[in-house]
Amino acid sequence: MSRTDPALVRAHELLERFVLFDGHNDLPYTIRRAADGDVAAYGLDRVHQESDTDIPRLRTGKVGAQVFAAFVPTSVPNPGRFTLEQIAIGLDIETVHGRIFHPARRAADIAAARRAGKIASVISVESAVGLCGSLSPLRVWHAAGVRILTLCHNETLDWIDSATDAPRHGGLTDFGRSLVAECNRIGMMVDLAHASPKAQHDVLDVAAAPLLWSHSNATALCPHPRNVPDDVLDRVKANGGVVMATFVPNFISRKSHDWMAPLQVHGKTPPGHDIDAAVTRRAAEAGPWPRGSIAELCDHIEYIVGRTGLAHIGIGSDFFGGPNPPDLADASRFPHLVAELVRRGWSDAALKGILSGNALRVWRTVEKVSVRLKAERPPGIARVAAESLVTPRRKKPAT
Repeated sequence: MSRTDPALVRAHELLERFVLFDGHNDLPYTIRRAADGDVAAYGLDRVHQESDTDIPRLRTGKVGAQVFAAFVPTSVPNPGRFTLEQIAIGLDIETVHGRIFHPARRAADIAAARRAGKIASVISVESAVGLCGSLSPLRVWHAAGVRILTLCHNETLDWIDSATDAPRHGGLTDFGRSLVAECNRIGMMVDLAHASPKAQHDVLDVAAAPLLWSHSNATALCPHPRNVPDDVLDRVKANGGVVMATFVPNFISRKSHDWMAPLQVHGKTPPGHDIDAAVTRRAAEAGPWPRGSIAELCDHIEYIVGRTGLAHIGIGSDFFGGPNPPDLADASRFPHLVAELVRRGWSDAALKGILSGNALRVWRTVEKVSVRLKAERPPGIARVAAESLVTPRRKKPAT
């Protein structure tokens, strides 16, 4: 740590006082690719220069609570099994490195982890494709420890339109609304990162609890389809939700977004394309890839706060071993982000909110809503196929 940078010194002091809650990290998928899902073989206790997240750098970055995303690609042959395997990697991180990670299944567990000198581990599922059109697996995932559900990933599903795919439903279907209702009932936080703007509005219309956008920035500053448009941001305060600013270059920097645009369709790389080779060719034509900066990310943070208020902002890195902004290269760099906010005059109370206070308020509210809803209604058993019964004269097309 530089002793000549007062803002960075102050950032480290604040991170000793306030828990840093990072809302999205794809480490389970990194471990799956690098070590076939074997957490012990991967060796999280050593620095992985080829990636961005490991125990030494989480400690250096003073991360106090980490959401480990069980990411499920939409196109995998058996998404139900794949989801369970990804959840299991998250659970194995907690057990193999039990001296470092404290399983967090309730909001109160975050403080318990801090008291124990550990990092709270929160498990999410990124994409509900593994439900296979039924609500019942959701309760199994929750029983296994999952507390956040990202409704879809980069592709439109049978019940929700993705932000980075062609729409098929005009937002959310009846099953999608049932899924949100069941998440609210069981105490699963609903994450709208990846949902289309119309789907986000549809969820806002029916949600009984505050929502998360676990890794998204502001469309107004960078026009990537994964970012949150103003008309959605303007509804976040009334919902009580939190938008968690993310480190993805194409979501931070308009220059990065424009540089990558020729290589992408709907804001994502087409299947089967060698993105590394494409980036190399693009760099030869257009110069180095401009990958954004902490300053640009803080511009997004302050823009979102301007639309929503200080109680509705958080941090969701989306670290996954890919290219990051140079000054946000890995999990050790969080204090530098806090230092930039210190330089911009953020108060201790505001910093406590963005670091974890706002996300924990959402979690506590979700828990309270769940207690009420469990007393009011039984478990949901909806299935996608059942939607065809709403209009019995129309047969559902064969799939």
